Amino acid sequence: MAGERLSVLMTADTVGGVWTYALELAQGLGRRGWRVHLATMGAPLSPHQRAQAARVPRLKLHESSHKLEWMPDPWDDLERAARWLLALEAEIQPQVVHLNQYVFGALPFHAPTLLVAHSCVSSWWRAVRREDAPPAWDRYRDCVSRGLAGATLVAAPTRAMLNAVQRHYGTGADGLVLPNGRDPALFQPATKQGFVLAAGRLWDPAKNLAALEAVAPGLPWPVRVAGACTGPDGTVQAPTWVQALGQLPPFELARQMGRASIYAFPARYEPFGLSILEAALSGCALVLGDLDSLREIWGDAALYVPPDDHLALRDTLVRLIVDADLRAALAQAAYERAQHFDPERMTQATLSAYGRLPALKAKARRKEETPCA
Repeated sequence: MAGERLSVLMTADTVGGVWTYALELAQGLGRRGWRVHLATMGAPLSPHQRAQAARVPRLKLHESSHKLEWMPDPWDDLERAARWLLALEAEIQPQVVHLNQYVFGALPFHAPTLLVAHSCVSSWWRAVRREDAPPAWDRYRDCVSRGLAGATLVAAPTRAMLNAVQRHYGTGADGLVLPNGRDPALFQPATKQGFVLAAGRLWDPAKNLAALEAVAPGLPWPVRVAGACTGPDGTVQAPTWVQALGQLPPFELARQMGRASIYAFPARYEPFGLSILEAALSGCALVLGDLDSLREIWGDAALYVPPDDHLALRDTLVRLIVDADLRAALAQAAYERAQHFDPERMTQATLSAYGRLPALKAKARRKEETPCA
């Protein structure tokens, strides 16, 4: 895709890691001359997010507060968002529409679409609840399936997530793995101190940070957790044994990571884990939930524990705390592995995917026009 006015219409939510992913990618695309039109939804941008976006070259924000597909009763909002996105495309006339939500893959965009599957309710429910999502989620499942089927190309940050999409929705088997990336310059190892760090929502059973609250009394070092303690329903998870840091600005979280010796993330569900990558770039030794997605990314550069085995978590953390040599070796291995997930590589892989889209869209159109035998 050569030319002087390359542009992409990209969707992003403002309430999760997709925001970080979108800005990192927009930064890389902007350096290559692409104009990124970022259509946001989920919640109004915070002042900090607005300041982040203002620092990204060739980025134009298009803001909304439309609900996301996994939120309660989102359907009227999704219809409004669909009309809004189609109007934006007609105005912008981008070469590519890059979707970070599922439902919009079914829309009749003129440009070809890349749909990136970052996570989904069905795979979350299976991993966290150990059962299929109940019938109340049938409409969601149908919308996700139609969005995946309608996209020109489907991608995910790990093969494990791509496999989950295929397993739950019957599509995406021939999709791409497009790993995320983070700028190493934002994360600098500092003089390490004797504490364990985690980052994530304390109330979220997928992050499973309650396991750290359970094992913290038996650890020689304190455990610090950065993230929200109050859930969307107002329920407060008030920890007793871990030090709750609350929601930290990115620069302060990076400072905590630079000083932490160990980063613990015993997740039950995590399709990629940007915070883990940030901790590895900060020189932390990693203790992670034993998930296919995390083993795919980190291999032997981390220690793994079954998410619900508190004894294994405690013993693994104690082992790292008392063995400085092992801790240093693991931190170095994680740091070296993290260099594979840089934003330049992410941007180039995404641009390669964009380059495939016109031919794939033309092929799909020819197939639709072919009469049935």
